[in-house]
Amino acid sequence: MLRFLLVEQFAVIEHVELEFGPAFNVITGETGAGKSLLVEALMAVLGERISSDVIRSGARRAIIEAHFSITGNDHLVALLRESDYLGTSSDTLILRREITPTGSRAFVNDSPAPLHLVKQLGELLVDFHGQHEHQSLLRVNLHRALLDNVGGLDRLVSEYRTAYQQLCASIERYRATIEREQQLRSEHDWKQFLLEELRTIAPQEGEKQTLESELRRIEHSEQLFEGSATAYGLLYGHEQSAHDMLVRARNIAEQLQAIDSYFHSIAAELRDIVIRTDELAKDIQRYNAQLEFSPERSQQIRERLMQLARLEKRYGSIERAIEQHKQIERELLLVENFEHEIAELRSSILTNRRMLGSIGERLSAKRQREARRIERAIAAILAKLGMPDAEFSIAIERTPLADAPLTEALAQTENGLFAAYEHGLDHVAFFIRTNKGEPLLPLHRIISGGEASRVMLALKTILAKSDRLPILIFDEIDTGISGRIAHRVGRALEELGAYHQVIAITHNAQIAARAQTHIVVKKTTAGERTTVTARPITGHERIEELAGLIAGEEVTDGSRATARELLSNSSTDIES
Repeated sequence: MLRFLLVEQFAVIEHVELEFGPAFNVITGETGAGKSLLVEALMAVLGERISSDVIRSGARRAIIEAHFSITGNDHLVALLRESDYLGTSSDTLILRREITPTGSRAFVNDSPAPLHLVKQLGELLVDFHGQHEHQSLLRVNLHRALLDNVGGLDRLVSEYRTAYQQLCASIERYRATIEREQQLRSEHDWKQFLLEELRTIAPQEGEKQTLESELRRIEHSEQLFEGSATAYGLLYGHEQSAHDMLVRARNIAEQLQAIDSYFHSIAAELRDIVIRTDELAKDIQRYNAQLEFSPERSQQIRERLMQLARLEKRYGSIERAIEQHKQIERELLLVENFEHEIAELRSSILTNRRMLGSIGERLSAKRQREARRIERAIAAILAKLGMPDAEFSIAIERTPLADAPLTEALAQTENGLFAAYEHGLDHVAFFIRTNKGEPLLPLHRIISGGEASRVMLALKTILAKSDRLPILIFDEIDTGISGRIAHRVGRALEELGAYHQVIAITHNAQIAARAQTHIVVKKTTAGERTTVTARPITGHERIEELAGLIAGEEVTDGSRATARELLSNSSTDIES
């Protein structure tokens, strides 16, 4: 709720500080006194466009500051938290707007903030009714949500939304599978060529390195043969080979160890060396014996390496080519299995469409029942508010479709296919006929400000318990009404104050008497300077103000008595 409003140097307002009550607040004053300036200032601090012309003559800037209690407004608190503007207390919101000749700045909880954020906050705080564009009930896109709130259909809407999301997920899988199938089929021949190439070449891990080593041996086979033969001769084959020399050294060491034990270890080591030399010589001999001088094998290896090089160029590496071999096989197998997979996805979509249609039918039926109840209730209230011939209608319509592709979100019912939306199958719109003989028209076609405000008041009375906007402002709600109807309008506003903070601007004493907080606006002139003041009044002052609304310029004892009677008879029973 709005707790405090500060307005400085705004038009003819020099300085005004106001505290508002939690229920029904009324603002009164003479015509032209500046009552609407307070509302204009409040709209400005809530993010509405404002011209620098509103700066009071001689002032450098205009300032509007509003303090709100936001306890229980979960959507607004979430927005503040998400935008990092929650402040030190989650119970209070301070909005500030400074208007200068060059522009304006907005602040949220003492931090500079973009105007679009302030406007979002305002839309979660205030609903303005009068000759102003800020009228949520005139926005057709909100009518369905309001109907669902009144009917307590949130659980069924949530069940429907879950089914809708399941349908959309099935459609998305189907669409992705179709696209993948088309892509794979378009690439089928190329993929088949690649697969045949990979199957023919059949690369193996580490194969290239092995072939390159073998080719080097073949290309240097003569050098390897001569070198290995020479090494074998030096170790074993020649008359003065290393083997013979080591054997002689071993024999001498074995003879000497009988004389000196020092040669025990030397003799043992020489025996080991002789054995190892024999083994090395045999290894070299075997290597030499298996060397091939095969130009044919050399050509085979070169051709194989060329095949592997072609794969490396195409895939980046032999390892990557082996991976692609497996991947292409899987993709081509998938193309063959697409028909079965697509058939299953089609079946899933059709099943989800039927499920969505079933839930959507139940939701539509409940909406229809709630719509008829609301129509009757609002018509009854409008009659009490001075519109006896008014007819209120809630249109609930669907969009039937003869046929549509599986990629569209549709609901299947016993009556056929219908367009489906996240919130249901229905389009909901409010219509009104204010006089006999006139056609039903969309709610936004109401022209009269007072007539529109009474329609809004009737709607708000019905929707009060479900509407989440905490502050309702009514301007010119008393236009064209008086007497018994004004009395009922006042009672309706007072009753509405049990669910919302209500702020109404009125010239009608019967409406003003119903308020728990009464603010009076006055315009005074001193010399060449005009100033508007506003303050709450109680007791005798309030009686005088109400008497003035009744009698006009000359307040009489009779008008004072009537004012006292109006205050004493204050009631919230709209039905009496």
